[in-house]
Amino acid sequence: MSEPVEFSVWAPLPERVRVTVDGTVHDMQRDDAGWWRATVDASPEADYGFLLDDTEPARPDPRSRRQPDGVHGLSRRFDPRAHRWGDGAWTGRPLAGGVVYELHLGTFTTEGTLDAAARNLDHLVDLGIDFVELLPVNAFNGTHNWGYDGVAWYAVQESYGGPAAYQRFVDACHQRGLGVIQDVVYNHLGPSGNYLPEFFPIFAEGGANSWGNSINLSGPDSDEVRRYIIDNALMWLRDMHVDGLRLDAVHALVDERATHVLEEMAAEVEKLSVAEGRPLTLIAESDLNDPSMVTPRVAGGKGLDAQWSDDFHHSLHTQLTGEAQGYYADFAAGGLGGLAKVLTGAYFHAGDWSSFRRRHHGRPVDTTSLPGWKFLGYLQDHDQIGNRAVGDRISATLSPGLLGVGATLVLTSPFTPMLFMGEEWGASTPWQFFTSHPEPELGRATAEGRIGEFAEHGWDAAVVPDPQDPETFTRSKLDWSELTEEPHAHLLAVHRALIALRHAHPDLVDPDLTAMACSWDDADRWLVVHRGSLRVVANLSDSAREVDLDVPARDVLFTSGELPELDGAQVTVPAETAVVLSTR
Repeated sequence: MSEPVEFSVWAPLPERVRVTVDGTVHDMQRDDAGWWRATVDASPEADYGFLLDDTEPARPDPRSRRQPDGVHGLSRRFDPRAHRWGDGAWTGRPLAGGVVYELHLGTFTTEGTLDAAARNLDHLVDLGIDFVELLPVNAFNGTHNWGYDGVAWYAVQESYGGPAAYQRFVDACHQRGLGVIQDVVYNHLGPSGNYLPEFFPIFAEGGANSWGNSINLSGPDSDEVRRYIIDNALMWLRDMHVDGLRLDAVHALVDERATHVLEEMAAEVEKLSVAEGRPLTLIAESDLNDPSMVTPRVAGGKGLDAQWSDDFHHSLHTQLTGEAQGYYADFAAGGLGGLAKVLTGAYFHAGDWSSFRRRHHGRPVDTTSLPGWKFLGYLQDHDQIGNRAVGDRISATLSPGLLGVGATLVLTSPFTPMLFMGEEWGASTPWQFFTSHPEPELGRATAEGRIGEFAEHGWDAAVVPDPQDPETFTRSKLDWSELTEEPHAHLLAVHRALIALRHAHPDLVDPDLTAMACSWDDADRWLVVHRGSLRVVANLSDSAREVDLDVPARDVLFTSGELPELDGAQVTVPAETAVVLSTR
């Protein structure tokens, strides 16, 4: 049944805007701020679009909630209030003390949909996960990619199931006690289907970042651009019941205003959190090593709740693998002492020299005021796997023993631990860079650029997967049959036991970085991490090691392999094994 509906769009650039609704064209009226409006009879699922000046065909709505025919097609009305939510008992949960699980919908299951992913949630509950973090789901051109080429920020990719399926997924998570964090991208737009520059000045004049033009955050007409971004963030949290957002590469957000857009966003999310009566979390991906990112606004910071810690990843990765190329060089040279520095201070580069950047980088964290949970620690994530030449997981090269050591150091750290899908069982499937650009020229350029980039660094072009080859996408899907096979089943048991121990033992969720202490021996390849009354002892060598503790160990709470031998304040840890010991 049709009803009067006001269609509106901010479009200060065209001289004339009309709206087409189910094939009928209607004139729109402009106000002084550049907003165009028209009230038209429309059905609840009417297809519509905007005709800008004499441009054909009609363009999708910049705030479209659904793109059933792809990002080049018409928009379709979607009422987010129509879903009958079943999560009334869900009151949310804070990030502190939680464990995050990052997943990509297209490769998490064979079907690659939201509904299929919902059917695997019991696995995450059994594992002990607290938050599911989804890679970007906003609409992009094509059928599959990582999600970072989105152009319709308000719409859920149709091949995943669209917005209704998204609401069902979040509802299913909440009913199982899982929070949902959505990865969002506000620093760039994809190369195909971006019609925003025809409506308004989305891009800054003369500015650029790694992915193209910078977003217009402080130039002329930037007030509404900022509003466009912040309203999108509020949409996920309010209309889709999401519990948090992971903000992609915020260092690429060039904002010259006195109040940064991130600070403005944090303030509005805080207000929404009060109105909703549940915690809402903002997590930054930042390359700046700037603690002001997660410093509260009242203390002069931007007020985001947490940020990813690549320094922790790089330090741990180099010590487990021995890799020292590129940006890994400083972390490898830092040895186990460098890993200890991160465990006690969050950053490796805290104002010191970065050989990769050829300059000093970062500043120290005030550990007396910033708790460890504000930093997400991980052994793997989508970038650190997928941006490798062949998309190989760390499980492709590490022994099962060292995988257990790595899991132990992540899940007993003072940080908020994060796993990448399949990591918990040492998945043998790669996670490669894949795209599905329908335009032949764009697809060819993407493939040639990817392969050429690694060829320049000495890789045989023949071994670098073609991102446009459908098999690259198919190979990256998880193989769930591995869970019951060895060594996968043992590694899965290790992760379950560690997460259960973390949830049960207060010392393992203590975020006080000033209470952290470490001892290590680079020659013998062992590290001891002090966690209150507990001692985490990691033996990274291929031989058993005798380690002297500061106090006698009384009990073994966990081992990733064979049992250690306790002798007062001395412990003998088997090769490639990590243990958690109680000293009380």
